[in-house]
Amino acid sequence: MRKFLLNYVLLRIGQYVMVIFLGVTVTFIIPRLSPSDPVEAQVSRLMASGGQFGAAGLESMRKALSELYGLEGSKWEQYVNFWARFFRGDLGPSLSVYPTPVLRLIMNAMPWTLGLLLTATIISWILGNLLGGLSSYYPQNRFLGTIDVLSQGVRPIPYYIMALLLVWLFAYIWPVFPIRGAYPMGDQPEFSLRFAVTVLYHSLLPALSLIIVGIGSWFIGMKSLTSNIISEDYVVYAETAGLKEKKILFGYVIRNALLPQVTGLALQLGMIFNGALILEVIFTYPGLGYLAYSAILANDYSLVMGITIFSIVGVATAALLMDLLYPLFDPRVRIQ
Repeated sequence: MRKFLLNYVLLRIGQYVMVIFLGVTVTFIIPRLSPSDPVEAQVSRLMASGGQFGAAGLESMRKALSELYGLEGSKWEQYVNFWARFFRGDLGPSLSVYPTPVLRLIMNAMPWTLGLLLTATIISWILGNLLGGLSSYYPQNRFLGTIDVLSQGVRPIPYYIMALLLVWLFAYIWPVFPIRGAYPMGDQPEFSLRFAVTVLYHSLLPALSLIIVGIGSWFIGMKSLTSNIISEDYVVYAETAGLKEKKILFGYVIRNALLPQVTGLALQLGMIFNGALILEVIFTYPGLGYLAYSAILANDYSLVMGITIFSIVGVATAALLMDLLYPLFDPRVRIQ
């Protein structure tokens, strides 16, 4: 057990820390290579809005903004200060929604992204793997054969193209679903059954675009894996010994085929923040993707950096959790 902790758990935690360190460092460096100056952009915005400042006032404002955005001092001092603020959870104020803290904007948007994309990803993973395993074990089943054909068709389609097709079909040709937003304009978010049903209704189209494409991908992957496992000696022996089909299917076939699918799920969950951008822009969904899009258009230096950091931490954390859970699915990891 001690050897397992040293060779596996501590190694994975070390990789996790290294990924976050490198990712946050790159996030610090790249915006500073940009030709645009966020301080000057903010000063210009204030001047354009009708603000009157003298030379001394402008200089004082530039100094205050540089300190506020962590741009005061040498690059090394900025880097040290950047990490200090990172550990405090202080990502500075947003330029476009000044003086609202970046962290507050991200925390307001994150539940929408997680609620939509996390749920859709898990549903598609469960259904795709279950149907893929059944299709491989029962190749003569017509219903599963139809799903196989449909999966082959939808798998190459990007999720955002599927989203546009669903919008065209169910919002224009047959207008049964809303085209934008997570709830009607003018409503205020609240903890009530009525509001929850409204949010569910508005999220059906974006969720379906992810689930349909996701099921096709997971279905093809699971069917390919189980097709090889079915011919393994231990499966043939179990069938010869007279074990029930349900026991063989779930205990021998699907269980052993799930290992690479679990790894794929970890990567998919980590990439949730990346997948949010286009989908949330299409549906004007108030999550991290739409927030990032708005920040880019507004040249919001602080907000873009904050969302990038959360994406890096999200990907690394998902990968770490799956690495730590992997020995539960595959005992060979503990032995090795």
